[in-house]
Amino acid sequence: MNDSWKYSKIMWMVLLLLSTVPLKALTVTTRRPNILFISVDDLNDWAGCLRGHPQVRTPNIDHLAASGMLFTNAHCAAPSCNPSRTAIMTGISPHISGLYENSQKMREILPDAVLLPKYFVNHGYWAGGSGKILHYFIDAQSWDEYYPAKETEDPFPRTLYPEKRPVSLPRGGPWQYVETDWGPLNATDEEFGGDWLVSKWVGEQLRKKHDKPFFLACGIYRPHEPWFVPKKYFDLFPIEDIQLPPGYRADDLEDLPSAGRKLGPNRYFAHIRAHKQWKQAIQGYLASIAFADAMVGRVMDVLENGPNRSNTIVVLWSDHGWHLGEKQHWQKFTAWRVCTRIPLIVRVPAGIPCLPQGTQAGTTCAKPVNLLSLFPTLTELAGLPHKADNDGPSLVPLLRQPRADWPHVSITYLSKPGSYGLSTEHWRYIHYANGDEELYDCQTDPYEWNNLADSADHAGKLQEFRALGPRTFAPRVPPKDESLPKLKWCPAGRSPMPVSQPDGPTCDIVLFNQRKDQVNIYVMDPDANRKSRGSIPTGWRIHRSTQPGSVWLITDLTDEPLGYFVVGDRTARGIIPSPSDE
Repeated sequence: MNDSWKYSKIMWMVLLLLSTVPLKALTVTTRRPNILFISVDDLNDWAGCLRGHPQVRTPNIDHLAASGMLFTNAHCAAPSCNPSRTAIMTGISPHISGLYENSQKMREILPDAVLLPKYFVNHGYWAGGSGKILHYFIDAQSWDEYYPAKETEDPFPRTLYPEKRPVSLPRGGPWQYVETDWGPLNATDEEFGGDWLVSKWVGEQLRKKHDKPFFLACGIYRPHEPWFVPKKYFDLFPIEDIQLPPGYRADDLEDLPSAGRKLGPNRYFAHIRAHKQWKQAIQGYLASIAFADAMVGRVMDVLENGPNRSNTIVVLWSDHGWHLGEKQHWQKFTAWRVCTRIPLIVRVPAGIPCLPQGTQAGTTCAKPVNLLSLFPTLTELAGLPHKADNDGPSLVPLLRQPRADWPHVSITYLSKPGSYGLSTEHWRYIHYANGDEELYDCQTDPYEWNNLADSADHAGKLQEFRALGPRTFAPRVPPKDESLPKLKWCPAGRSPMPVSQPDGPTCDIVLFNQRKDQVNIYVMDPDANRKSRGSIPTGWRIHRSTQPGSVWLITDLTDEPLGYFVVGDRTARGIIPSPSDE
């Protein structure tokens, strides 16, 4: 028997063996899985699968949960968009990065961070996205393709809004976010645009066969404010049937420490109630959730009926929760469960090497998990190298067995270093930077109505949770002056200067003098009296503390008015232009 014949026989046997292996199995093992990464903005536990509100309608999100694993005790890394999304996309915790607030800039603080899509690109993937994934920017360098075009750094497609605003809630003052408003639109989904266009573009990518595995992000903006969506979604929730949030309790602040009492009530809720808009606002939130769910359904329908279904991992998450009156609070920014607990769904198809059976349909996991875990989870599922600076544990052990031992807690960081909320499987602990504490038994008190921190019976629990909390916190890194929002310059004489109406917590104003001469600066009091705040030499800048609604007058050295700025609801910069630029 010669060597050539032996070689031919061996090859024939190999081919025969391979012919018995299903083609599908070969395909799965020779190609990395795709990732469909869906975010839904500002969605608390008001999803049917989490039973956060009895009237919510989310059939598509519920269907996705029923086809994969639902994490019922998932929490955000921070209760506001920017630090939460930065933590997800970098895998770096806020207390490590120093990025705690919306006003900070990710690329100023983390200029060299490799974001989740770029990490996948660096390992052979195509990365595309649409809509809001980061905090109002795209980070073009991290994507192969984006809609709208990544070069614009504007993640929002055209969206229909009422011509005259506000519609439902008058502005209570400069402290109020201009988008806190709601109402039905006489428009189709397509006419509305926005998330409909996002879902359309993402669906187009899912219909294609790709040469490379893909990381595809779909950023659904609703139910972020403003709550304007087509009327048919409002019609699902007749105003006369609207139920108040089940977690609301009028006396819910009485057992809080001073830091909690200060954080809890805010003027939004009082303003909404004063204008008898509480139920209308809940209707707007429910309608916006229903619209967001419909957009998720559009994307999932394309995936289910397209060429990528059998090899695509699906992840759905929200960046943080939302108060609708609980703890007398409206909006976000707190460490209570209503603000930190979010929907998290992961569906993994069979054939992934580290999870061969995939996720079992309809499973739930009650272990405390955090959105920081998304980065290491997806890289492990895709078979990519672990990224060394990831701060969260991979969820793969729980995807294999939802009741597996899980030695981790989930921590949500507030805007002030040293303040955080900590979740275990059955308990919640809140620690404030001033040392104040709250403790809740979530098994018997899911709405956190009874603070047990002062109970002698729970002193041992407090000690346990203190030991689980972080020891060190990176300092907050302030945004550069050039990154601050720009105030409108109002030249003197073109319109009457408004009366100063200072209202709200202090913020900063940064003034730049671009004139050739020194200028004087004054803040106006409510009686239109000038109060000197110094002067600015040409080419200089100064920082001053102020309040929303304050009017800052700029004069020449003879005190002739040149123009003024009206401070908005946040720290901002004012550029005093040269005459040729006015």
